[in-house]
Amino acid sequence: MKYRTFGNTGYTISEVSLGTWQLGGKWGAPYDAATARETLAEAYDQGVNFFDTADGYQNGASERAVGEFVKAHPDVHFTTKIGRKEPELSAEHFNPAHLRRYVDESLANMGVDALDCVLLHCPPMATYYQPEMFWTLDELKKAGKIRHYGVSVERVEEAIKALDYDISAVEIIFNMFRLRPAELFFPLAKQRNVGILARVPLASGLLTGKFTAATTFAPTDQRSNNRHGELFDKGETFSGVDYLTGVNAAQELTKRLDTSDLAGLALRYILMYDAVSAVIPGASNPQQIVRNTRASDLPPLTQGQMQIVQNVYDEQIKNPVHYLW
Repeated sequence: MKYRTFGNTGYTISEVSLGTWQLGGKWGAPYDAATARETLAEAYDQGVNFFDTADGYQNGASERAVGEFVKAHPDVHFTTKIGRKEPELSAEHFNPAHLRRYVDESLANMGVDALDCVLLHCPPMATYYQPEMFWTLDELKKAGKIRHYGVSVERVEEAIKALDYDISAVEIIFNMFRLRPAELFFPLAKQRNVGILARVPLASGLLTGKFTAATTFAPTDQRSNNRHGELFDKGETFSGVDYLTGVNAAQELTKRLDTSDLAGLALRYILMYDAVSAVIPGASNPQQIVRNTRASDLPPLTQGQMQIVQNVYDEQIKNPVHYLW
């Protein structure tokens, strides 16, 4: 495992870390506390020292599991995301009163004295023009309840606007099927020493190269029930790529890159960008941890391989994905 500095936090974190949306069970599956503990332990054994969670993941069970683990392993850092656990999300849920309540609830849930880094969980674009949202986080930082803060975003424009404030981190979708963040946002974030967490790195599994036109998902799986944004932004599911288009593009990448490990290459591709502090693939069991973390040990992609990714993106993915997020 290799490590990188996480923006202006000063934390040194594993370049392959762990996103805990799937912790303790696959998307939509019942939560299994024992599997969650085993997965966190395996991640730590593989050199992972950074976990990304959220107050709404598994109705708070993810936060509790991560909190229990970091208390036993003080060298582990974490982010938790707030503001999206309400059943009907609106800009109102990011007002000062709600944010203070969310932070207090996360502190209690995780059982810690301060939250390493709080990310606003995909607030609507209008809220970025309401500075009191960020001023509230400044106050919570001064009060010692949070150490750092930032945003998790859907769109590049939101990430760029967030740089107007005293943020430490941005979590953004970036992968072989979502290249736009690297064009302008990455250089701007580097200039301001803001850490970047690359989320949805495998495009909801498309970039494993294992899906076919016949692949099915459980009705409770967001890959089935959010194809068109029924639950939240459709860009969260398959990175907004039409499913069959994504299957074909993944097959083309596998062929042109001549690989039997597209998932590993997809994660290593993200790490080619030094603006990225860490990539945060999810894992629902310890075996997936081993698959993900080995990406840190893969050799860098060649210039030719990088160009192949760009070519497939331009040919099959860019229109309309590039212009929506």
